[in-house]
Amino acid sequence: MTSPAALELRHVRNVEEVRQEIVDVHAEVRHRDFGLTGPFYTVERFNERLTGHSSALGWEAVVAYDQGEAVGFAYGVPLGTKSRWWTAMTTQMPEGFAEETGSRTFALNEIVVRKTWRGTGAAHRIHEELLSGRPEERITLLVNPAAGDGKVQAVYERWGYEKIGEQQPFPDSPVFASMMRTLR
Repeated sequence: MTSPAALELRHVRNVEEVRQEIVDVHAEVRHRDFGLTGPFYTVERFNERLTGHSSALGWEAVVAYDQGEAVGFAYGVPLGTKSRWWTAMTTQMPEGFAEETGSRTFALNEIVVRKTWRGTGAAHRIHEELLSGRPEERITLLVNPAAGDGKVQAVYERWGYEKIGEQQPFPDSPVFASMMRTLR
């Protein structure tokens, strides 16, 4: 294993170039490492969400490689003017908060790193690489507050995110903490 600084980081805008790598890493981490089960967490459902996310205008991913092997990824998309992102909020938001322009908010849909790379700084490096050069004002993400017994949410807080409420985007998904960080 090389240091996180030595990882090869690749920006991708065509999901088909990396779909299988993303699906494989996601399945390994979510199922084997975290033991997440149920219909929402199946590989098929994740692949469907990946297809939906990657079909949106402006989708981008960063995949990290160590000697040619994918060790993690992050991807997201700018929220368009007709985005449904905020409709699943269970928390009342201030007036105008959910108004999107297509360049106001970047939604981080997924960030996943293989077990041997967790705690090394690799996830933060992938995250910051994805955000480097983004023109949006802010970034939002959803995190299962139970993930890692709250440790995952705590990582995002250390990275500058604040919890702004909760949302449940799918009937069979967990209730996620909705988090926000200023980019500009």
